[in-house]
Amino acid sequence: MIKKEDIINIGKFQKTHALKGELNMISDIDPEYFLEGNPLIIEYDGILVPYYVESIRPKGSTSFLVKISGIENEEEAALFVNKEISILKKDAEEWLEDELIDSNELAGYKVLDVSTNGELGEIDRVDDSTVNLLFIVKQNNGDEIFIPANEDFIVEIDDENKLIKMNLPLGLIELNRKE
Repeated sequence: MIKKEDIINIGKFQKTHALKGELNMISDIDPEYFLEGNPLIIEYDGILVPYYVESIRPKGSTSFLVKISGIENEEEAALFVNKEISILKKDAEEWLEDELIDSNELAGYKVLDVSTNGELGEIDRVDDSTVNLLFIVKQNNGDEIFIPANEDFIVEIDDENKLIKMNLPLGLIELNRKE
């Protein structure tokens, strides 16, 4: 039996596509993962169920049209609309290697916004409960701020000095402020 602690979220089904049971899937994972026979895990009636991909084709950079084995029509596919898609954590490390960040590895690193905010604090942990990783940064005043661990924002990771330099969009830090 698959348990919640054994999976990682990698995307979501958005809508059905055509009449033969295809679904539009949003995910950052390499589609080869599914073509090699690895399951996608969907929660159905409170149970985590493995499903297998019959075919997958790109629709955009993170959008795919997916045909799940056993799903033969639009009505059956509609049961999957808006469902979260997960994979087994043990498989995720190989397929999301560049995207996964070990929370223990970066805990204690200081975060510096080189654009406007300067030193923001120290990473307390990394939230990897969804496909969008977040640095949870504890500030000197005890407040926590959530920063997307997006590679587009990371300028440099200095392991020697335990420092992550980031170039954050204007207004991002203000989104964390409590009013």
